[in-house]
Amino acid sequence: MKLIAPTESHLLKIMQWFTNEQELTIWSGPNFRYPFDLASFTEDLRMDSLNSFVLVNDELDVIAFGQYYLRIGRCHLGRLVVNPIHRGQGIAPQLIAKLLKLGQHNLTVNEGSLFVLNHNEAAIKSYQSFGFVFTPYPETIPLDNCSYMTKVL
Repeated sequence: MKLIAPTESHLLKIMQWFTNEQELTIWSGPNFRYPFDLASFTEDLRMDSLNSFVLVNDELDVIAFGQYYLRIGRCHLGRLVVNPIHRGQGIAPQLIAKLLKLGQHNLTVNEGSLFVLNHNEAAIKSYQSFGFVFTPYPETIPLDNCSYMTKVL
């Protein structure tokens, strides 16, 4: 599997993974419009300013999506999602590892970070198994019932 820049076709597939506003908000965080179309989805992803990637398999099927950017001196991961038909297959750790490696190199940092909703037990368990730990956030977290996690790279 490899990370590549998402195309319009990839985004159209990812849009199908969200069937209601609650699913979208859990993934996207605040300020993401619903219902969406390709234009609003692309704009709300901030594709022009955030490093965005799809994880594809050898057949170039979209398996997952994620973003990274510099936040408080760390490679911050955002909007991580695995294609629903591939969940539970160990895809998330592969996505995270590839994004962190790329982000560490491009941002020249030695730590990673992410936000996670407190009720998203599956994500928390996955992040903890990958070495992320809960860390106090130095500012107000932009979303209620949300925690900050970091990892030394």
